Amino acid sequence: MNEVEALDMVRAAIWTIIVGSAPAIVPAMVVGIGIALLQALTQVQEITLTFIPKILAILVMIVIAGPFIGGQIHHLTALIYSRIETGF
Repeated sequence: MNEVEALDMVRAAIWTIIVGSAPAIVPAMVVGIGIALLQALTQVQEITLTFIPKILAILVMIVIAGPFIGGQIHHLTALIYSRIETGF
């Protein structure tokens, strides 16, 4: 295995991490910004107000996007196993 193949595998792994984590991160950011705006408008500074909606949004999105995330991980695993099988 040379440097180009190693960098290609690292690039694929990093891209899988970014794409696989996006369904959990994006709703958390959207809900967090929405709650921050609500807290700023109403002057309610309750710290626990942000946790429950964020957790629920993340769980719902993971349930919905679970097959997509699994497919991305499966694709990366198949790529790595095919490289091992062919001797890099």
